[in-house]
Amino acid sequence: MNRILFSILFLCCITVSFAQREVVTSIDEVLDQSEISSSPKLVIGIVVDQMRYDYLTRFYNKFGDGGFKRMINEGFNCKNNHFNYVPTYTGPGHASVFTGTTPKYHGVISNNWYDKVSKEMVYCAGDNSVQSVGTQSNAGQMSPHRMLTTSFADENRLFTQMRGKTIGIAIKDRGAILPAGHTANAAYWFHGRDEGLWISSTFYMNTLPKWVSDFNASETAASYLKEWDTMYDISTYTESGSDDNNFERGFTGKEKATFPYDLAALKADNGGFDILKATPYGNSLTTDFAMAAIKGEELGKDAITDVLTVSFSSTDYVGHNFGVNSKEVEDTYIRLDKDLERLFNYLDANVGVGAYTVFLTADHGAVDVPAYLNSVNIPAGYIDNNERKAKFQKFLTDAYGTNEIIEDISNNQIFLDREKIKSMGLNLNDVREAIANEQISYDHVAKTYTATAMNSTQFVTGIEALLQNGFNQKRSGDVILVNDVAYISYSRTGSTHGSGLNYDTHVPLLFFGKGIQHGETYQKTVIPDIAPTISALLGISFPNGSTGQPLEFVMD
Repeated sequence: MNRILFSILFLCCITVSFAQREVVTSIDEVLDQSEISSSPKLVIGIVVDQMRYDYLTRFYNKFGDGGFKRMINEGFNCKNNHFNYVPTYTGPGHASVFTGTTPKYHGVISNNWYDKVSKEMVYCAGDNSVQSVGTQSNAGQMSPHRMLTTSFADENRLFTQMRGKTIGIAIKDRGAILPAGHTANAAYWFHGRDEGLWISSTFYMNTLPKWVSDFNASETAASYLKEWDTMYDISTYTESGSDDNNFERGFTGKEKATFPYDLAALKADNGGFDILKATPYGNSLTTDFAMAAIKGEELGKDAITDVLTVSFSSTDYVGHNFGVNSKEVEDTYIRLDKDLERLFNYLDANVGVGAYTVFLTADHGAVDVPAYLNSVNIPAGYIDNNERKAKFQKFLTDAYGTNEIIEDISNNQIFLDREKIKSMGLNLNDVREAIANEQISYDHVAKTYTATAMNSTQFVTGIEALLQNGFNQKRSGDVILVNDVAYISYSRTGSTHGSGLNYDTHVPLLFFGKGIQHGETYQKTVIPDIAPTISALLGISFPNGSTGQPLEFVMD
């Protein structure tokens, strides 16, 4: 009997021991999985080119539940988000979002700028040392080499020992290249004209991956050369002005800028496949390609965080062409909302609900067409560059006997020939000050500042602080000009951007997905806060030039 009892007790002890061992193993596995899954499998950074903040509220009732509204209802909405520098252009905007700093440090001071060393205009993503991949044209001679600092995608690559992938995608080359940073596995942009292909450069690869070649061969781009009409009855588009007006440019070959647009018929007179860029179908094509990239690159398929940057460029082309108040802009955002829903549904199915993190912002806003503002008695207008140039040349001749002391005037900046000034025995700072005092007397010049002031005074508020954040000592000009509110150097149709005013600086900022709280704030946030927030979420180093602050209230 005792022997039987002993045997039973022994078996129970063994069973408990094994059970304990299994429990411990199970807990360890849970802890391991918890550590692995603490970071999202995939971060998607979305930039909507030329998206004013009020597009989010103005078109809200036209949106479905799965796109913008899903980000708002499940994520965090920063309602008072602004650019904290001038100029508000595409190149600087994309660089600032992903580097967490301003042109003062990352060096992308415009889309194109006058280079004081080579004495010529340079393009923010241009690089003649690399070759095109996917086309015989020079459209692929691009890289991020002019951006001086890292992006958070670069820091994620370094943190993961280059195992976390980075892919950048946009219709515009600069919208794909600058966000992805210097260490990206690839950046892809759309080459239209007579090809309609997604291309890259030898900075990233020597040949296109099979999935890209397959996508190009699928003729997806060609499928969008169809009629563009409003998604819903145009009479319901009450959030925008009349379809037939004098404030829109439209397409060559169509007498009026009114719906519908037969893209196949208009293609030949509007740059071939490039016509897609100025329609919402460019955003749909970008979404198609982004989903193909997620599959082809197997993004978000393991525990090591990958980064996908997506810039929707067509919103900018449509805005420039038709203006802020157009039916075309409204329809473009209604359709973009559908594309976002498609993308999020694809991420749910292929990466996993709750396994990815998304943020969405813009690279700048836009001004209402000044001619339209005039029609409703709001002060606005256009710069007469010829008149301004003639006055300035007369001043230079009268004051210095020559206009050769000027090397270039671009991006509201005046670049001086310092060698010429020195050879004439003139003082550089005196010349700067004299030109600033002359320019302030011209019509619709609101303010002027010298490089001396930018370098010697610490501005903390107002337009002066924005100018200083956009001023790079080695790359920026000698005199900076600020135009009157809503006065632009542009055609009398369509919208543009670039100023430090609210219509250009106030843009959406939405966070959604893993690690993000649900909520909203009117607390002011600035564009450089985005990259350190994502870096903090991932537990990685901030980009090396970052000046922004992590938004703690966004993170769960």
